[in-house]
Amino acid sequence: MALGVVLLITTFLAKPFSIPSGSMEDTLQIGDRVLVNRAVYNFRDIQRGDVVVFDGSGSFVPPTVTPDRDPITGALVWVGQSFGLVAPDSTDFIKRVIGTGGDRVTCCDADGRITVNGEPINEDYLFPGDAPSLQPFDVEVPEGMLWVMGDHRSASADSRAHLGDPGGGFVPESSVIGRAMTVLWPLSRIQNIPLPDYQGAGGQ
Repeated sequence: MALGVVLLITTFLAKPFSIPSGSMEDTLQIGDRVLVNRAVYNFRDIQRGDVVVFDGSGSFVPPTVTPDRDPITGALVWVGQSFGLVAPDSTDFIKRVIGTGGDRVTCCDADGRITVNGEPINEDYLFPGDAPSLQPFDVEVPEGMLWVMGDHRSASADSRAHLGDPGGGFVPESSVIGRAMTVLWPLSRIQNIPLPDYQGAGGQ
């Protein structure tokens, strides 16, 4: 019964997620386990600056067929992923939301900063020594879509890497699993993941 309650919570409310790469450094390190709030977007919209976990099927990776598993193996994998003990599916990604539906996101202004709706955004979270982007772009985010980027820009295959794909690098809001709220492990890194101040960009 206790296991059932825990799995119910991880399915609908919150679940651990293990960081598989360095694309979000220094904010998140390889091997960090973060708590992903699956319910937060039932109460508010996705905002610029949110660090989100999403299913990249159809946007970052081609649609895939779920491998056939016998019921016991499938149950064990589900339990392992629910507790963060097994690596998430390869179609799951974690990035930071830079633009939401209706935003114009551009790289870069005369000072090398990314702008949203013509206003530069403060990106104090960037990996030390990284430029906001070495790849120029100028996109308008469709309604219901997101433009996402890693904090370690020189090591992140994010929306910029998929500009030429059919989806244009945009991630559907419906593919978002939840917001990464807190680093749970290792103990030395327990901390909340703060929201940056994007007040200058379109009033958010």
